[in-house]
Amino acid sequence: MLTFLAASIVAAGQTFTCTPTHVWDGDGPIWCAEGPHVRLSGIAAREMDGTCRTNQPCPDASPTEARNALVGLLGGARGRNSTGHVAVAGPRMTCRSEGSPGGNRTAAWCRLPTGADLSCAMIRTRTVLRWDRYWRGPACR
Repeated sequence: MLTFLAASIVAAGQTFTCTPTHVWDGDGPIWCAEGPHVRLSGIAAREMDGTCRTNQPCPDASPTEARNALVGLLGGARGRNSTGHVAVAGPRMTCRSEGSPGGNRTAAWCRLPTGADLSCAMIRTRTVLRWDRYWRGPACR
């Protein structure tokens, strides 16, 4: 049985390291070995029950497709825990916090070791949508 420490919230503007260990859905949270739970900034995915909140963009892709796309970008699935989070052994990322989006999560822009922005990479999978209300990220290519 896996045990997880309470997630720490990283203050807005701070840069931090995240080594992904688990993923919930297409926009997070991504559980980091270092403690934070990252909600990817600037994008929206369907909730795992298939719904979209009324105040956010609603992609056509299923929640499972979006989650699996994120898991793929983070090195692939390595199993699941009892709560349904998909285990990953992702590459260490460098993230910049936007602060808390609510709950015990840190909204953040994260870069993979290749330098690619993870929110942009998710948009390219066509399983999530850019959320203009919160987009303060790079110009995706």
